[in-house]
Amino acid sequence: MTAMFQRLKSYAAAARREIKIYRLLLRDKRTPLIAKAFLGLAVAYLLMPFDIIPDFIPVVGQLDDLILVPSLIFIGLKLIPRPLLAEYRAKIN
Repeated sequence: MTAMFQRLKSYAAAARREIKIYRLLLRDKRTPLIAKAFLGLAVAYLLMPFDIIPDFIPVVGQLDDLILVPSLIFIGLKLIPRPLLAEYRAKIN
């Protein structure tokens, strides 16, 4: 049981680090505008009070959150220059 909690704590810590990195990248002037748009859309979709596909529809309602948000983040990160992303990862870690 404690091993599971330790893994959950490490996942939560990693998620917090990534969110900090994304926030810094969104503020940086060197980040391309299109990358900022994708990361901003991912955050906005997470914070929206409604979903494109309502959650009460079995399976599909939850899958849109699990597919759409990571896809937007993935695309946004691919559009950011590698040295810039590495710079912020080094600062946070």
